[in-house]
Amino acid sequence: MMDSAAVEIDGSVMEGGGQILRVSAALSCITGSSVKIIKIRAGRSTPGLRPQHLTGLQLVSDLCSGSLQGASIGSTDISLTPGKIQSGSHTADTQTAGSVCLLLQVALPCALFADGASQFCLKGGTNADMAPLIDYAVKVFKPIVVKFGVHFDCDIRMRGFYPKGGGEVMVTVNAVKELKPITMTEKGDITKIYGQAYVAGVLPFKLAKDMSTAAVRTIRKEIKDLYINIQPQQFKDAFGNGNGIIIIAESSTGCLFAGSAIGKRGVSADKVGIEAAEMLLKNLRHNGCVDEFLQDQVIIFMALAKGTSRIRTGAVTLHTQTAIHIAEQLTQAKFTITKCEDELSSNIIECQGSGAVNPNL
Repeated sequence: MMDSAAVEIDGSVMEGGGQILRVSAALSCITGSSVKIIKIRAGRSTPGLRPQHLTGLQLVSDLCSGSLQGASIGSTDISLTPGKIQSGSHTADTQTAGSVCLLLQVALPCALFADGASQFCLKGGTNADMAPLIDYAVKVFKPIVVKFGVHFDCDIRMRGFYPKGGGEVMVTVNAVKELKPITMTEKGDITKIYGQAYVAGVLPFKLAKDMSTAAVRTIRKEIKDLYINIQPQQFKDAFGNGNGIIIIAESSTGCLFAGSAIGKRGVSADKVGIEAAEMLLKNLRHNGCVDEFLQDQVIIFMALAKGTSRIRTGAVTLHTQTAIHIAEQLTQAKFTITKCEDELSSNIIECQGSGAVNPNL
């Protein structure tokens, strides 16, 4: 597409993790500008590319018929020169418990600017620690990004847990001409709390019931007047053993918030349930309209949309500040963060979007 000099991105700034790679690679693919990312994950205990990051970069490069240099495990410098974004079928396999949701995060924005619908077969961890759960992507992320005009479907074929992975998700994405800006500034009242506590593999169903009971008990202490429906569940289509819980709160204005936790060896079911419940409650204590996880995931869509988006959030996370920093480097988008005059310390993130137009449709 463009023959201009590559934009150099410092991969060690701010949050300094894989997120810089995902946002940079996706925006490079969409804008057609080459990027050179240096000092990748420089401050991490295992610096450079991990299998999951490498898989994500290869997926983007594959999507945009790009040329990718320096892409190997442990590499701290890569360059991506994008070509035309191709619709059709793409497969990406982390071959570990690397998160399929993080693959979705990098591929989804690119696929929106293809010449038609795309299908992705993503393999790896679906319910992994330190990454969004596939259930979060489907139940929280998806209904919110629809507001931008983003339409995707997700079929969970197989659950994959740490350490084996082995999960498989089929995702279909529709292309768009351009994205619409969104406004989410009124939280409204919490009207529903629901979720699922799950076990898979050899783990006993009782664990799911115990996680659910402990979570309900914890939420009850703060929210007394709502029916809380956390279904215990046994996942039949699962590779390996795992347990965990996701709890979602919905507001009268359509805002969604979540808390989740993954079981680990030696951690009681009660503890897992309580951890998820406390995370949800923390995300409900501010006046924001998104939880701390959605906050940074919507930045790229705000940056690409045509027009001004406004989102009320709680404390602005380092992930969000990092995504804004990269988006402003690679697009014409302009972000401002304003402290609200309310007692619950919320912020308004406003973005004049770059108005990216799909040249392929």
